[in-house]
Formats: sequence, structure tokens, C-alpha cells
Amino acid sequence: MHKSPLSPFLLAGASMIAPVALAQTPQSEGASTLQELVVTATRNQATADKTPQKVTIITREEIEQQLAINNDPGQVLGNLIPSYSPGRQKLTNAGESFRGRAPLFMIDGVPQTNPLRDSARDSYTIDFSMVEKIEVIHGASAEHGLGATGGIINFVTRKPEGGQMNQSVSASATTDDDVSTDGQGYKLGYRLSGQKGSWEYLAGLTYQERGVYYDGKDERIGIAYPGEIQNSESYDVLAKVGYWLDDNQNIELFVNHFDLEGNGDYVPVVGDRDNGVPTTARRGDPDGAPGFNEVTTARLSYTHDDWLGNRVDAQLYRQEFRARFGITPYFPYVDGNGNNQFDQTRNESDKLGAKFTLTRAGLFDDHLTLTTGLDLLQDETSQKLVKTGRTYVPESQFRNIAAFLQGDVFITDALSIHGGLRQEEAELKVDSYSTIDRSNITQDNVRVGGGKPDFSETLANAGVVYQVTEAAQVYANYSEGFGMPDVGRVLRGIGDPGQDVDTLLQLQPIVTDNREVGARFNWDRYQVEVSYYESDSDFGERLTEENGVWVGSREKTEIHGWEVVAKADVTDRHRLGLSYTYASGESDTDGDGRVDQDLTGINIAPETVRATWSAAWTPNLSSHLRYTQYMNRDVDDDELDFDGYGLLDGSLAYQSRVGAFSLGIENLLDEDYFTYYSQAARVSDEYYFRGRGRTVTVGYAYDF
Repeated sequence: MHKSPLSPFLLAGASMIAPVALAQTPQSEGASTLQELVVTATRNQATADKTPQKVTIITREEIEQQLAINNDPGQVLGNLIPSYSPGRQKLTNAGESFRGRAPLFMIDGVPQTNPLRDSARDSYTIDFSMVEKIEVIHGASAEHGLGATGGIINFVTRKPEGGQMNQSVSASATTDDDVSTDGQGYKLGYRLSGQKGSWEYLAGLTYQERGVYYDGKDERIGIAYPGEIQNSESYDVLAKVGYWLDDNQNIELFVNHFDLEGNGDYVPVVGDRDNGVPTTARRGDPDGAPGFNEVTTARLSYTHDDWLGNRVDAQLYRQEFRARFGITPYFPYVDGNGNNQFDQTRNESDKLGAKFTLTRAGLFDDHLTLTTGLDLLQDETSQKLVKTGRTYVPESQFRNIAAFLQGDVFITDALSIHGGLRQEEAELKVDSYSTIDRSNITQDNVRVGGGKPDFSETLANAGVVYQVTEAAQVYANYSEGFGMPDVGRVLRGIGDPGQDVDTLLQLQPIVTDNREVGARFNWDRYQVEVSYYESDSDFGERLTEENGVWVGSREKTEIHGWEVVAKADVTDRHRLGLSYTYASGESDTDGDGRVDQDLTGINIAPETVRATWSAAWTPNLSSHLRYTQYMNRDVDDDELDFDGYGLLDGSLAYQSRVGAFSLGIENLLDEDYFTYYSQAARVSDEYYFRGRGRTVTVGYAYDF
């Protein structure tokens, strides 16, 4: 197992300066000032500097800094969140883990993660132009129920601006450094918001056309199943309307629809991994229809800041998720003309839920805050074959009810203790069905009996925060996360007859224990946070590849790691940032109760050093640099060893009287490299891709 000490790299680099933030003090990556930042992803509305668990707040300025260079959600998250895996540069977040486990993605508290059939697309459900900030809770958490075994990533959408009416238009164009015709893309955006009396409103629209990607050797990057970001188009429509009943009460309706679909103009040219030849692409007409994501999220919320001395938060939500996957050499059938064809699959998931939270602060002379609530969730999921209409994963209904109680005890001004319990009650319902033989879908494989397995889990958390001095704080935390295994993978993969859903051991839930200690230091111009964590699961899920298909292997897993984030305001105009993350993990592959094999890149991120430099040269001109070094990593399987690489991104931004202009360059040095996933996650010629080469984006935004 690779065990590395803190690496001695301190290199210039960072995210982008946002056009709308040109006149502000430069912001450091992933480590904004913690004080006064309320974390809405915590049920008790805690501030980031009072939590016993590591929290990262990514501000709107930092998001825009990143979007000035790259709009790929996987790369945005990989660049801004410590311990998040490098982005795959594909329409999937499979292999993009958080502290070696799965995060729970949310939009304004509405879960985007699909608990029954993980399509690995749950970070591709909203355009980041619609996001005000990203709240990240590191480590297993049960605050919002199942799914957060690695942590919580909550996309908080933009809020209406004050005044009668505010409008904004934006446009950007992207190209490879050779300005190839097929490598060019563009993005357009419009936003309207305002207030009128007790009403407030916001509407937004974005449209994006993406060209193909070129690598550092000016070759097209290959096309991949199950879907692509390159050679695609997408749009996002957001609407938000709120009404203030009085100064303390607000009702808000929010709807967001996101659609991304490939154009299907290219086919892969399969590479040769053993000889270092990447998979590329050529123009062609691929079989089947391109992959897509189509997601609608709706939420009706009510808040009351002072109901009999309590804060009340309630929301009803619904999410409809549809995802089509590209053609693979499976599911053969004969069409109406007698031709041999291959089918493709489509995921369908509908979530309906409610969250109710009641918080009472100021108890016992401001020494106690209690938060309690109830969460309800119903998820219905299936996976179908598009052309033949057969069911690959049977319709599965998951119902979950959970009650929780959280207490925050402020013993002194310097010492606080936090703890709580959450009781999860869940039932899975699956009717009897037949599995499909992937090599001959005209025949059933085996008949599986239906069932209604139910689960009951009590999840606990406990933590302490101590303010050692005015500038130094230490914290410790224990928390548990609850998640389902990928039920769809289990149900569709049953090959032995005589089984039924009620007795399948693999359907047991995943409970992850997270233990963490850390320290925060906040001096006048310098901030540092250091944390160490251990994340263990006695019956976890490790992704493994069998016959070209990813399946969830239920094994004991143990992960530990370090996270260090530092920033320095060297002057009022220059800010430096540095982050370091390291994780290592093992799983029990022989079932003897002891871990014995290294986790590979499909499950865990590489050791990473990232350095930033933000500069405001004048009130109108700013620049930003970010350098990221992914370190070498050796594992038990030599074929999945990782040869690290370093990437430098940069941008310039200028605010004029007629709008804001920006220039962003991704992979400024045109580094030639194979992506982390291609090297360390799987041994495959088809999935052996180089990373994106030097890419230039110019942008313009105007507010009026």
C-alpha cells in the first residue's frame, strides 16, 4: 500500500477570478472565511466555524472563477472540494468518490442521488450558473438520510436580488488551442430577478453547445459509454417565486429542469492500453441513440423564524430523473428487417419526499439548542431496454421514514458539545421478475421471487468543539452514514435460481462510521485547517468489474486520510492558497473479517497537492492561477498503478463600463496525460483516454 508523507510541493495555481467579483479581494479555493457562513445543509442552520465536522463552503465567486475555464461539473467539484476524485471528463461520476465513498448530492436540500439504481449521473442535474454556493460536509452523515456515506454536497441555488428588477446576460466561447472547427463550443445565459411588495422572483435560462475534446497531442479524445460531455448540448431552466406572509414567514416554490444530450456525431477508435495507445474518435454514425440526462427538481418550502420561539422549516419535493446510456455490445436482438442489433438501457427514477425541521435555540440561558424533525421519502426506480421495451432492473419501490433529534450544548463560550440520534425505518418492495440474459435477451435467465425486505437502523453522531485561543480551535467528531447498496446491480445480476428478494444478503444497508479530529487556525491574514479521518464499514460496497460490468461487491472496507487547507492574504491584493489531501484504503476480499487489498482508483482519490494565487492588479483587472499535482500511487494490482501528473490553469478578467470580460485557459501548459480513471480505475482498451489538452474560453457578462 502506498503511504506517503506530506509532500513538499508549494506551487502557484488556482481557480478563476469571476468577472462579477473583479473589485473584490481575491478568494482562495475551497477555504472561504468560515465565520458568519450559515450552512443550510445542517438541519440546525449551524455556522461553519462551530461544527465538529469539516465543512467547505464554495462561494459564488469561486464557482464563477472555475466556470470561466471549465463547465464540467465533475472537474469543477474535483478542483474545488478537498478529497474529491479528479473529474472523468465524461457524462458520469462513477469513480468520482468523496473521501473514498459516495456523496449525497442535493439541490436546496432535495436529494439528487438515486438510492436504488445508481446511474452515476447525480452531479449532472443542474447548470452551475444557477448555483449561488456549494455546501460540503466532509465524512459520513445522516442529517439528510441515506446516501451520504462519504459526505454531503448541497447545491444552493441563486436567490432573488433586491430592487424592482435585475437582469443579466452572459456569453462564452470555448475552443482547443488549434481552433479546430469541431472543437468549438459556446454558452448563452439570461437571468431575471427582483422583488415587488411581498413577492420575490427569479428566472434563469442557459444553453450550451459543446465541441469535441482534444488532448495534449492534438488528437480527438475518445467517445465513451455510457455518455459524453463533449459533442453535446444542454439547457437549464430555473424558476423561483417566494412570498413573505410577514417579516418571519416565507413560502417559496422552486422548479429546475436540466437536460443534456449527446449529438452522436462521432464513434470511438479503440486504443491499446498495453502499448500506451489511447482511445480516440472519428466522425461517424454510432449505433443507437446518444446518452442523455433529463432531470426535473421541484420544491415547495415554508419557513417561520419565530413560531412560539422556534424556527420551522418544512419542504415538499419531487424529482424526476431520466438517463439513457449509450450502446454496448450486450442485449442483442433481431430488428424487424432481420438485422442483428444491440439494445441500450434507460434509467427512470421518481422521488417524492418531505422534510420537517423544528429548532429551538436559547434554552437554559442560551446554553442549549435542540433540533428535531421528520423525513419522508418514496423512490420508485427501474431500468429498461430502450428498443425492445423489456425490463432490465425491475420496478423497485423504496419507502423511508426517519425521525431525528440533535442537541448543541454550549457549556462555555469556548466549549460546545454536539450529538444526536436518527432512527431510520425503510422498506423495499420488488415484485417477482425474470432476469435478462445479456448475451441473448430473447431468453430469460432465472426467475426471482419478489419480496418486501425492511430495515431499521439507529444512527448516532457526537462531537466537540473547543476554542483554545482566539485564533485556534480544535474539534473531534463521530458520525454515522446510512446508504443502500446499488439494488439495481444486485437484482439484475442474479444468476442462481431459487432466490427471492427477501433473503438476499446483498440488500442489507451500508452503515459507515466516520471518526475525525481537526484544528482550525484563523489569524489576521492567515487561515489553516488540518483534519484526520477514518471511515470504516463492516459491510460496505466496493465497485468491481466482472465481464465488463461494474457490480457492487459487499465487503468490509477501511479508509483513512488527511486534509490540509491553508490560505494567506499576503497583501490586500494578493492571496495564496495551498491544499493537501491524502487517502488510503483497503477492503476484505477473502471474507475473513480483515482488510487485505488496496482500494484502487475506482474507489479512492489520489494524493493531491493544489496551490493557488489570486491577484487584483487594479480595481478592474485580476488574474488567477491554480496548479494541481496528482501524485503517483502504487496498489496491489500493478495494472492499476497511477503515474501522477500536474495541471496548470489560469485566467484574466477585466471589468469595463460595458460589461465584464474574461479569458480562461485550461491545462495552460498543454500537458499530455492519461486521466486518473483511465490509469487507476479499470483495465480496458475502450476506456483508455487521455485528458483534455490546452483549452481556451472567452466570456462576457453584463448586468442591467
